[in-house]
Amino acid sequence: MFNQIDHSPVIRRIAIVGSGLAGLTAALLLREHDHSVTVFEKSRGPGGRMAAKRVPGGSADIGAQYFTVRNPAFSEFLRRHAGEGSFGSWSGRFGYQNTEGQWKPFPREERYVGIPRMTAITRGLSGALDIQAQTRIERLVRQDPEWTLLDTDGKSYGPFDAVIVTAPPAQARDLFSNSGLQSLADELEGPVGHVQPCWAVAAHFSQPLGQPYEAMRCQDPVLNWIANNSSKPGREGASGEWWVLHADSEWSRENENTPAKQVEERMIEAFQRVTGISVEPDERVSHRWLYAKSSATDQPGFRWFNDLRVGLAGDWLSGGRVEGAFNSASSLVEHMLAG
Repeated sequence: MFNQIDHSPVIRRIAIVGSGLAGLTAALLLREHDHSVTVFEKSRGPGGRMAAKRVPGGSADIGAQYFTVRNPAFSEFLRRHAGEGSFGSWSGRFGYQNTEGQWKPFPREERYVGIPRMTAITRGLSGALDIQAQTRIERLVRQDPEWTLLDTDGKSYGPFDAVIVTAPPAQARDLFSNSGLQSLADELEGPVGHVQPCWAVAAHFSQPLGQPYEAMRCQDPVLNWIANNSSKPGREGASGEWWVLHADSEWSRENENTPAKQVEERMIEAFQRVTGISVEPDERVSHRWLYAKSSATDQPGFRWFNDLRVGLAGDWLSGGRVEGAFNSASSLVEHMLAG
C-alpha cells in the first residue's frame, strides 16, 4: 500500500499539517515546482522541536540541541532558504559518561546550531510560506478526488489535491482516526509505541560553572543530556550561564504528570550530582515534550498512500536526527513529483 506509483490525477494544491523542519522542507521543495502549498500549525509559530524559550537575557534551546550535516543537500537547502547567517558551527567540547561513570571526550565532529537560537532556522524557512498558525486540524474530509480540512473550531480549508502530515505519530494517528481513515491510523500504532517523552529544564547560574565539557551525555537515572546553552554562537553577552537539561526518557515517562516545579527540583538535584556543583540556579524554566524522539528501528524514510494521496514525513521515519526530517520530507517530495 505504501509508496505506489501509478497514473493519478495531477497534484497541484497541497495541504501540509505541521510546520516543523519536515513540513517546511516539503512546502519549500513543492513550491519550487510551482505547487500551491498551505501549511497548518497548531502553535503560534513554526519550528516543532527546533524550539527555544525566551529567558532573561536571551533564549535557551529546549528542544533539538544541535544538528549534523551528512547529506550535502541539507546544508545547501538551509543556505538557500533559511540564509547563511541563520546557523553556524558550535565548537563546544562534547563528552560522555561511560558505564563506570568516567567522563570521555566525544570524537570531533562538525555540529551546527541556529543563530541566535534554534528557531532562527525555521523562522527563516517559513518566511515565504503560507502558514495558518494556531490552527489545529482535527479532521480530513474526502470528496473524491479532493480533500477538505476541518479545524477544531469547525472552520474548513481547501479543497486540496493531496495532504502531507508531518505531526508526530500519535497526533497523525488521531487525525486519521477522526477522519475515518482507520487503516492508516492502525498503521501508526507501532510507531506511536516507540515515541519517547522528555522533560527539559533550562537553568541559569550567575557565575560560570567551570565544567570540562559544554555538552555532556550522562549515565544517570534522571538525566540523559546537559549542555551549556551560553557556549553556543550568538548567545554571547548575557551574564552567567544558561544550562539546558534533558531527562532520561523512561524517567520522563514515569513523571509525565508530575508537577513542573517538582520535576525542576529533581532535575536540578541530578544536575548537581552529575557535575559535582552545589550552587543553586537563580532562574529556571521547564517544558514537557510528549513526543521527543523515536526508538523505532524500522526507518522507511517516508510513507505515501497513493490511492488516497496522503503522505507522512518526519524525523521518526528517517533516523530521528534533525537532518532526518529533511531527508524524509525531501524523499517524499521527490517520490510525489516522480508520480
